[in-house]
Amino acid sequence: MSERIWTAGLVVIGDEILSGRTHDKNIAQVAAWLQVQGIRLAEVRVVPDVQDRIVEAVNALRSANDYLFTTGGIGPTHDDITVDAVAVALGREVVIHPEARAILERYYADKPGGLTEDRLRMARVPDGAELIPNRMSGAPGIRIGNVFLMAGVPHITAGMLDALTGSLEGGAPLLSETMGCWTAESEVAGLLRKVEKAHEDCQIGSYPFFREGKVGANFVIRSTDAQALAACSKDLRDSLGEAGHAPVAGGI
Repeated sequence: MSERIWTAGLVVIGDEILSGRTHDKNIAQVAAWLQVQGIRLAEVRVVPDVQDRIVEAVNALRSANDYLFTTGGIGPTHDDITVDAVAVALGREVVIHPEARAILERYYADKPGGLTEDRLRMARVPDGAELIPNRMSGAPGIRIGNVFLMAGVPHITAGMLDALTGSLEGGAPLLSETMGCWTAESEVAGLLRKVEKAHEDCQIGSYPFFREGKVGANFVIRSTDAQALAACSKDLRDSLGEAGHAPVAGGI
């Protein structure tokens, strides 16, 4: 690709993910949202609620990518240590953000107990951070430079991503087209390689499956160039047909 490819890393934080008690949904939704922003999710790390492990992952992925996102660990309990860990990684102090405090004061004004010390933990940010709006539960996400700290609850994360839409610099959005075929991918491996090589602005992913007692595969062609994508898709469709494998537009 001649155009610059913007990338992001994602650190998923939480013992509950690693134990299997909670099934992560944020990787998929962050990846899909990034694609629309013209940014590729390049690497994901899932780490426990251990500060040193979070610091290590944050520093590794933020240095290797244009952006870094984290999900999980920004709540009110003692094991919500993402803010502290990111502050260490960035060499910042942890402070109470005045706007975040005001948001939480308004949110908890009519709730039992009001804004307790535990709830006030959700106003803590690395010094110099900005806030990411949270329309769901009041507690905001956090942005500091190209690092974004978001909630672990998927629908809250979705709202934070929506608030960020259009605010990040990226390249052209990645486009894709899917084509299916009732054939073992090993039978068309050479054909796929040949078509991809002929269209250097495109990539072809092969995803095999077994259904209805038969073997098949779906091929996903990706490119940031609509014309290149169309040309590659036509070439693959024609090549599969000429080889005796009937392609199915849209996948199987």
